[in-house]
Amino acid sequence: MSKTTTTPSARTWQDISQSVNPRAMSKVSRQRRLAYTLKFAGVASVLAVIVWGTIEIAETMGGSPNKLGLAESGPPVKAFTLATDGVLDHTWAERTLALPKNATLMSLDLYALRARLLAHGQVKAAVLTRNFPSTLAMNIQERSPVARVQVQIGAAPPCALLVARDGVVYDGTNYDPALLNTLPWLDGVKLVRAGAGFAPIDGMDTVADLLATARNQAEHLYRTFEVISLARLASDGELIVRSKDIPEITFNTTDDFFRQLARLDYVLDLARTQPDKPLKSVNLANGLQVPVTIDTVARLQNSAGEQAPGNSLFPLPRLTPIAQRDF
Repeated sequence: MSKTTTTPSARTWQDISQSVNPRAMSKVSRQRRLAYTLKFAGVASVLAVIVWGTIEIAETMGGSPNKLGLAESGPPVKAFTLATDGVLDHTWAERTLALPKNATLMSLDLYALRARLLAHGQVKAAVLTRNFPSTLAMNIQERSPVARVQVQIGAAPPCALLVARDGVVYDGTNYDPALLNTLPWLDGVKLVRAGAGFAPIDGMDTVADLLATARNQAEHLYRTFEVISLARLASDGELIVRSKDIPEITFNTTDDFFRQLARLDYVLDLARTQPDKPLKSVNLANGLQVPVTIDTVARLQNSAGEQAPGNSLFPLPRLTPIAQRDF
């Protein structure tokens, strides 16, 4: 009698049950798994709070401070301090800021107030700070005028505006009139409207360098400067000054202004020894060679006992020099 042998079918690792009975896990493993879960949940919660807080703060800073519930809290602004390197005072600042009555520090829009200050060309920079509980602090940097310009808008009467080194044209406040009267007038410039004011004048840094050198190194010459023309600055690199003594003095902007002023001073010393030969023009733009033109009309009138004519207000033609001197 034969026996039938049954061969068990082949099994693979996939036939092994992969499930793990939680009860088979040790107590330590269950505690570790619970700790990981709680840790992950805590980190996620902290991150969510941070993101939410960041969004809320950004929206609050970009909008109204009322979201913080602080706009109306605190006492009204009782005082403000002003630190400046110029001549503006508290009266001007109070009038310019025009703070609402009973306004608190947190209700103030410092960016808007700063823009209100900078709208005045005399103010170059401004920083506003809240000093709790009720003081607004302002720190202002002002422009200084170097020249004046005559302006007429429409049918309005002409008015004098000030021009700073950076070319900004503005209406000055609190300046000493005696100081303003020493500033020369500008000529040969074309003002261009820009918003409520005018665009800055190109080349004023060069003009300021000439005037500063004259004021600091040769004040007796600076006091005679009446008009400075920029008509030939861009094309020829020259500045034309009309003084009380000479209708036309030409400066070269590529040469040292101090040396040119020294040559001018020397020419004037020589001219004083010959009062019957009034100078009409002095050209300092040619280096050591200084062409000088004599006002022959004034010389003839002086010899006839008549009064010499005043300075001309229109550009003088280029005349052949009748006298030259080396410097």
